[in-house]
Amino acid sequence: MPPLPLFAPLKLPLRLLPDRLHAEVFARIFNHLMRGQSLARRLPALDGKVVRIEISDIPNRVDFVIRGERLYPGAGRSPDVTIRGRLGDFWCLATRAEDPDTLFFHRRLAIEGDTETGLHVKNLLDALDYDVEAHVRAVLGAPLADVAVALLRRLPFPVRRTTT
Repeated sequence: MPPLPLFAPLKLPLRLLPDRLHAEVFARIFNHLMRGQSLARRLPALDGKVVRIEISDIPNRVDFVIRGERLYPGAGRSPDVTIRGRLGDFWCLATRAEDPDTLFFHRRLAIEGDTETGLHVKNLLDALDYDVEAHVRAVLGAPLADVAVALLRRLPFPVRRTTT
């Protein structure tokens, strides 16, 4: 029997809890993680667009609206773009275990809807390069961030460093 995938425990709550709650939790986590990230500064190009994430094997449909540099749950209207796939493929996308282009090329993830918006969303996913130090600095502020970043640099795993 293959080992239980790391994301498998997520399936039960995703099935039982309403999509609106998923959207709220995801939006809060996303907005927190995007603090200090260059990707957040590219979101205003999609201002007012509704993006749906559809997890086919749960099934779940979670809608977000982009306003400025933030995501907000639901929009009460049809999505401009739908990204559809299985939970494992979204997990690979989120953890960067696989390149977004590979996931889309092999049709493990699909984008449907407005072509221009879909291409912009895909390009944002391709450009996702998480900068831990920038996030710590944006959340903590100086001088506490300087101490935290110095500690992060001593950890045994690589942490991307900012140039500022």
